[in-house]
Amino acid sequence: MVRVEFLGPIQKDALALEITNLNELATILQKDEALKEWLATCAVAVNDTIVTSLEYELKDGDKVSLLPPVCGG
Repeated sequence: MVRVEFLGPIQKDALALEITNLNELATILQKDEALKEWLATCAVAVNDTIVTSLEYELKDGDKVSLLPPVCGG
């Protein structure tokens, strides 16, 4: 089971999914209209490390975080 967390202003509860890579996660999340706008701009971290490949393999117990862009000073 992989835990998916949505950080910052994304108002979604965490998910627990049986997935093997980030491509599978992207396919699932694209079905949610409220998330579509975030998917193009969010960074993705697996176990607190930023990743860029949708082919990144996931293992049981991994934590995926969607990190929306933030501004600050």
